[in-house]
Amino acid sequence: MISIITPSFRQFDWLKLCAASVADQQGVLHEHIVQDAEAGPELPQWAATVPHLSLYVEKDDGMYDAINRGLRRSRGEICSYLNCDEQLLPGALRRVNALFNAHPNVDLVFGDAILIDDRGNPLSYRRSVLPTFNHVRYVHLNTPTCATFFRRRLLDRDFYFDSSWKVIGDQVWMEQLLLAGIPMATLNEPLAVFTFTGQNLGASKASEEEALRRRGPMSFTKQIIRQSASSSHRLRKLLAGAYRKRNVEIEIYTRNSPSRREKRSGRVGFSWPTQ
Repeated sequence: MISIITPSFRQFDWLKLCAASVADQQGVLHEHIVQDAEAGPELPQWAATVPHLSLYVEKDDGMYDAINRGLRRSRGEICSYLNCDEQLLPGALRRVNALFNAHPNVDLVFGDAILIDDRGNPLSYRRSVLPTFNHVRYVHLNTPTCATFFRRRLLDRDFYFDSSWKVIGDQVWMEQLLLAGIPMATLNEPLAVFTFTGQNLGASKASEEEALRRRGPMSFTKQIIRQSASSSHRLRKLLAGAYRKRNVEIEIYTRNSPSRREKRSGRVGFSWPTQ
């Protein structure tokens, strides 16, 4: 079984699209756990109609606390978390399950992701390459969380998210996994989309402030490490084909079509749009 956890707080319109993209996954047993901090009257009624979805409404201490709560409730041997403004693409869970079955020693898999606008149009293709500690610590976390999947045995080793970090908890989690030498792999196929709303936490000032607090003042030595990590990362992305333009075609749920996937296509690059 694969368990998908979604932290939710006042994002019902986006949550409906996210949940639909999980509910229609075929070829593998799965569950979707939604941890909502403040449900309105319509949320429980809606949740009861969605296949594979379990809703838990309770106060939490931020996004990562909500994710941890969902993970502790989950039953899957493979886990992931999907934010409300993200969606799985058709067949994503089947492909992830096949890779884990083929590579029993791999504990964590990164897929590719496609950035879309709030109308569902493709903006950018995000090719995943394996992260390195220095790049994650001193530059940024380069792997999209919406296309990241891991085995339950990481939770058995207590690799939960540090909820004291409100925005960069996934970065801190990845640092811990890299230091522990967790076996990782990439699945260079698009598994998910995430929506550029202009209000994404990962590109916020709060994210920058937490990252600065995490890495501390940038000494001369740290600046050299940062430059080296950035150059190495860009070279690996170049070799992985991350910087080429490509034609993409996706099937997603939109606010105009919340009950049936619509096709969207476009020729996109790799860059992140400005806020």
